[in-house]
Amino acid sequence: MQIKEYTEFKFDEIEKLYKAVGWTAYTDDMGSLEEGYKRSLKILAAYEKDELLGIIRAVGDGFTIVFIQDILVFPERQGQGVGRALIKAMLDLYPNVRQIQLATDNTEKTLAFYKSLGFTEYSEVECCGFIRLK
Repeated sequence: MQIKEYTEFKFDEIEKLYKAVGWTAYTDDMGSLEEGYKRSLKILAAYEKDELLGIIRAVGDGFTIVFIQDILVFPERQGQGVGRALIKAMLDLYPNVRQIQLATDNTEKTLAFYKSLGFTEYSEVECCGFIRLK
């Protein structure tokens, strides 16, 4: 597996990945997703040969805050270290950033995964999060 910067929005592979994980709210407006990719702080992709395995996308300023906006791994490749490798590669790019945040599904599996990578739930540091959805 190779982790490399994702610099060219490849419509077909991105749409396939987002649909595979059920994130159809994004695929309903691929034009907006493409613009989001263009304006992202950093995007990394995991490949095996020429096959996309997963992707991680960060937004923020890269100095005081990085927000992991998306991390997706094809379902058949989950549990094989792809997501872990993507997160570690992203964290390695920003070792001095005070806050690296993300939002995720509230399931035992996802909570255990992110905690194993050193993330802490907001409530554990006397914080809470808010979201406004359209």
